[in-house]
Amino acid sequence: MIRTLKKFEIQRIEIVNEFGRVDQKLMPKLSAKQIKELYKWMILTRVFDTKAINLQRTGRLGTYASMLGQEAATIGSAYALRKQDWLFPSYRMNGGMLLRGIDMTKLYSFWGGDERGMKIDNDVNMFPLCIVVGEQMLHATGFAWGLKLKKQNAVVLTDFGDGATSTGDFHEALNFAGVFKAPVIFLCQNNKYAISVPVEKQTAAETLAQKAIAYGVRGVQVDGNDIFAVYKATQEAVQYAAKGIPTLIEADTYRRGDHTTADDAALYRKEKEVKAWEKKDPILRVRLYMEKKKIWSKTDEGNVWTQCQGIVDKAAKAYESLQKPPREDMFKYICAEGV
Repeated sequence: MIRTLKKFEIQRIEIVNEFGRVDQKLMPKLSAKQIKELYKWMILTRVFDTKAINLQRTGRLGTYASMLGQEAATIGSAYALRKQDWLFPSYRMNGGMLLRGIDMTKLYSFWGGDERGMKIDNDVNMFPLCIVVGEQMLHATGFAWGLKLKKQNAVVLTDFGDGATSTGDFHEALNFAGVFKAPVIFLCQNNKYAISVPVEKQTAAETLAQKAIAYGVRGVQVDGNDIFAVYKATQEAVQYAAKGIPTLIEADTYRRGDHTTADDAALYRKEKEVKAWEKKDPILRVRLYMEKKKIWSKTDEGNVWTQCQGIVDKAAKAYESLQKPPREDMFKYICAEGV
């Protein structure tokens, strides 16, 4: 006898397309003011990103991981969190970290090699940015379990790339979260490449979201360049997490820049592919949507870019004015005394 024990499906959420057209039935409840806020945060993220690359190329910043093309995934998810919720960020979550309250000057200083930049203020519910691939998922899951044991009304969101789904940390974190019903959200920014390795060489699975099924975790895929879809999926995931149901969100996006400033993506992907994704730009589609709704103008557009440029320039100048830490600090917290 053969019986079907369980059937599964993975849903994909798409709300605003590259032409600015929206599926009104799925559109989350966002006021015009909130939509403009989301747009401004994406612009600020891109300007921050551009400045960071320029600083690195001129020898004033360390190796940096660009977020170009992934602004919707970082901002949409962070915006959906409540004040009491926590963020365990990866190295491509700079925009979300800024939105959640980290000081921009500190963030630049961290990328400049100064560990003091990750000294998070007490009122910002965020852990230090994680460079090690996948490690933050374990920390996030354990912390979320602790919140549950203490009966605190808060959830945890952690982000990572598609390459991290090939690490043991990913599977251990999801398994633990599923078993102990930890209030945690796993945001996979599937940007198609783990450095130079394309996602089809990472897994034979049709989606990364379906990997949640094996661990009793919710799995959903969203258009990762659609900030409304990312926001909606994360908002729903927060509600589920608060009930002890973890979620894996696969944000289907694309890394338009190099993996880091130490990489040359032209060696392993074609320019035609990059150009195709430029048309799916997450910022452009929101601007087109707002223009169609007549809540945005060319004057507004110019003003927001000017304002964001001013904020970033001020933070970058403050970073370059910081007194450099003692060179001995790179060893101070690694080795025990006398070693």
